[in-house]
Amino acid sequence: MNTIFDIFLWLHITGGSIGLLTGLANILRFKGDLVHKQIGRLFFIAMLMTGFSSLVLASIHTNYFLWMVGVFMLYMVFSGKRYLMHKNQYQRHEMLADWTISILMLLAGVVFLGMGVFALVSANSFGWVFVVFGILGLLFVRRDFNHYRNKSTSKNQWLIGHLQRMVGSFIAALTAFLVVNAEHFPDRIPSFVYWLIPTFLLTPLIVFWSRKYGKLE
Repeated sequence: MNTIFDIFLWLHITGGSIGLLTGLANILRFKGDLVHKQIGRLFFIAMLMTGFSSLVLASIHTNYFLWMVGVFMLYMVFSGKRYLMHKNQYQRHEMLADWTISILMLLAGVVFLGMGVFALVSANSFGWVFVVFGILGLLFVRRDFNHYRNKSTSKNQWLIGHLQRMVGSFIAALTAFLVVNAEHFPDRIPSFVYWLIPTFLLTPLIVFWSRKYGKLE
């Protein structure tokens, strides 16, 4: 079992490292060109590797926080990839994968909120981490459902959805990196802060891009 754990830990670290580098590169540089797409493909593969390995590691040695990051990351990167398909019309039966991904995240979001509330009632401030991730997940799912039913009020929703979710998966990767390396930071900073810093720092960027690209024809 330790050998299996070590293999997936290596995959997790490798995927996370590549994901952080490629994700940061695409956040900082021009969007939509050939280089962006090539880096994006590498980012997608790295995030899949990181997300799946997170679930395996969290299962071998029970770790609810790692499990939460893995679920959130996989939802973000899968749905972000799927939104690119929405640029062009395609058959309704092809949306089964989209609905499945969103419904699974809906269930996970409810679980996150339940775990968060339980932790807070038990005087565990770390419950805020689950609450925040749960609320974010449910908000994204709500956007998914509106989009699938053609009730989205934003232009270029396929592009906005792609950007939001790819940045969201980067947030999950950066969060995991900070948490793992928290022991190297000042002790006076509560551990749950490292779980929330990436979300609060990068969410305004998601809002900015959503408004910017939502105005394009």
